[in-house]
Amino acid sequence: MTNQEIVQRLWNECNVLRDDGITYQDYVTELTYILFLKMSKEQGQEEGIPERYRWDELKAKEGLELKTFYKQMLLDLGNAQKTPNPKVNAIYKDASTSIDEPANLEKIIKDIDELDWFSAREEGLGNLYEGLLEKNANETKSGAGQYFTPRPLINMMVRMVHPKPGERLCDPAAGTFGFMVAANDYLKKQTDDYFDLSDEEQQFQRHEAFSGMELVPTTHRLALMNEYLHDMDGRLEQGDSLSAAGKWMKDFDVILTNPPFGTKKGGERATRDDLTYATSNKQLNFLEIIYNALNRKGTARAAVVVPDNVLFADGAGEQIRRDLMNKCNLHTILRLPSGIFYAQGVQTNVLFFDRGTTDQNNTAEIWIYDMRHKMRTFGKRSPLNERDFAEFEKLYCPDNRTERKETYDAKNNTEGRWRKFTKADIEARPNTSLDISWMTDEEEADTRSLSEILTAMQEKSEEIAQAVALLNQELAGVDQDD
Repeated sequence: MTNQEIVQRLWNECNVLRDDGITYQDYVTELTYILFLKMSKEQGQEEGIPERYRWDELKAKEGLELKTFYKQMLLDLGNAQKTPNPKVNAIYKDASTSIDEPANLEKIIKDIDELDWFSAREEGLGNLYEGLLEKNANETKSGAGQYFTPRPLINMMVRMVHPKPGERLCDPAAGTFGFMVAANDYLKKQTDDYFDLSDEEQQFQRHEAFSGMELVPTTHRLALMNEYLHDMDGRLEQGDSLSAAGKWMKDFDVILTNPPFGTKKGGERATRDDLTYATSNKQLNFLEIIYNALNRKGTARAAVVVPDNVLFADGAGEQIRRDLMNKCNLHTILRLPSGIFYAQGVQTNVLFFDRGTTDQNNTAEIWIYDMRHKMRTFGKRSPLNERDFAEFEKLYCPDNRTERKETYDAKNNTEGRWRKFTKADIEARPNTSLDISWMTDEEEADTRSLSEILTAMQEKSEEIAQAVALLNQELAGVDQDD
């Protein structure tokens, strides 16, 4: 049984819990508590778990005894006095169960125990868990979809920044820690699972190379689990990166992140005192934090997902863009297609930049790749894949960006996606706007195949049906409250 098959089996268990009123998000959190114990047993890492709460003890219980035992177990594993292991305590901090029916809990535990875990170990338990997180993002238009970045996009960004052993990496909006896990996997492939490194270098990779911070407690719990299952033990804090609690994130070699979109609640400003430009726009706050958190060795770099408003916002937005172009070489902007994130109306980009050794005039020219126009339709049945980035990666030249083609004319670039703009070109634009588009969809024929059109129509119908169902649930809740 492959990891994909196991993920589907685990996901099907969610149907068991619907009568208990458990949502997809609650279900993944509940699975986290149970899978941690099972996977710890499969990986031979039960030493941090009290013997009375290990997997074999859990699966031996039945009925009401199981429910009582499970509730107490969650409390004790999150209690440092009962379980003196910081990593386990963090995963089970404030843990509670939403499962009310003992038979449902018993069925989930037994079904998990009966799965073919040999193949799961061969493929990697961490990859299995990531598959479950991705399944969650694919099945719901809210919740996990707000912090799960498509895996092909993450992998491409990692390849373009090309992390190296010994470098310090960070994600200040960690989500489920996907960027750092992908960077860890990338480096393992470059170093034969780190066996090419010295013992001291291996210890650095495990304990110091990867770090991050996540605001939402339930998401932070998923991130800790993800980190643990990939045998990583870096600093992964729960808290607000835009507050004083995030000031520890400094002097990094590489930052990879997809910060949350939107504004601070009630127009509140970020509370960090090391921000120069005041704004309630969280993406602009994060962008300033990110480029200032890179070191000045001349090799520090970042890849950051931002919405379009970061490219054209006036006031503090323009000031931050100018500061970014002064302190860093903002060498590439990738304009992403719509439909790859679960907030359908949000248009996004990836900014690639290198921190300079000084704070002035580091950007001379910016290359922009438009992946937005004349693209195939993206959606649940036609997701983003690695092949979609093939042309961009070739033009980006990750190994040697000086080889970028000065002229990429219609003969070689039939869609006209790749263009260069000088800093003077940018500064001549209103608000120093980086929101540049030279391609247009106006008066273009719909070049999609009939099957693509039908798929897009079906997905839109499903979205409408889901929205109606959610509205009906909310209305039913209002009626009950009344």
